[in-house]
Amino acid sequence: MKGTMRLILSLVVVLALVPVSAVAQRLDMNTFENPIEPLDSVWIEDLTMIEVRDYIKEGKTNALILTGGIEQNGPYLVTGKHNYVLRAMGESIAREMGNTLVVPIVTLEPGNPEGDNVPPGTVYLSPETYRAVLRDAANSLKSQGFTNIFMMGDSGGNQTPMSEVAEELTEKWGMGSAHVYFIPEYYQNGMMRTFITKELGIEEVSEGLHDEYFIAVTMMAADLHSIRTEQRIRAGKFSINGVSLLPIEKTLANARKIIAYRTELTVTAMRKATGAGASNQQ
Repeated sequence: MKGTMRLILSLVVVLALVPVSAVAQRLDMNTFENPIEPLDSVWIEDLTMIEVRDYIKEGKTNALILTGGIEQNGPYLVTGKHNYVLRAMGESIAREMGNTLVVPIVTLEPGNPEGDNVPPGTVYLSPETYRAVLRDAANSLKSQGFTNIFMMGDSGGNQTPMSEVAEELTEKWGMGSAHVYFIPEYYQNGMMRTFITKELGIEEVSEGLHDEYFIAVTMMAADLHSIRTEQRIRAGKFSINGVSLLPIEKTLANARKIIAYRTELTVTAMRKATGAGASNQQ
């Protein structure tokens, strides 16, 4: 019995030392034909490597780099507020622009991680780290064959470093086939507030929270739990800045209008940046 155990252990040790390539040759996914129907998604992280490869070959060579953050947003909104907004907006913008895929959202924002007053739940990247993340993401996309790379952010502190990296890479890449664009038109909160007042007839009175109607309802469209819907209804707190969020069906209908309007502003700017017209839609 002891001899058998020693033999088994010896075989385990030998196999552990054998290179994987000697046990089984891994297939080359660069040339492997997709054996199943591809998923219809704009999110790269939800696609297989083969699906991304084939979508690029088919002409989906626009890419979105979306930046959010986690921060203090009052008692009702999760710290990842911007990331939930981007989940709804990224889907809509990519579909409307056409031939567009979205990289995983940059979920952390720039700031001072060594500061003395970092609020609970907030995580910062140093400005140099943040710019490096954007730079590396854009270069990775360029190397795969994406030709139009768009950067846009849902948080105010993200705007300047995105603009700086876009300018830096534009100069570095020169007149090659790949281009990077910063789209400030996405972050037009003033225009969104005007839209909900004039087009939706909604008047807000600030309650002093880092929260407002157009943000909250966009988050609802992504995930009802992200604004603590059930808990607020039970506590009689399902409103923001004096505006009720009930009935939910009506609020979600307004969310769709808000998303559509913001998408229109953004895609118009993207097409202007690239010189593309409506024919670029899928």
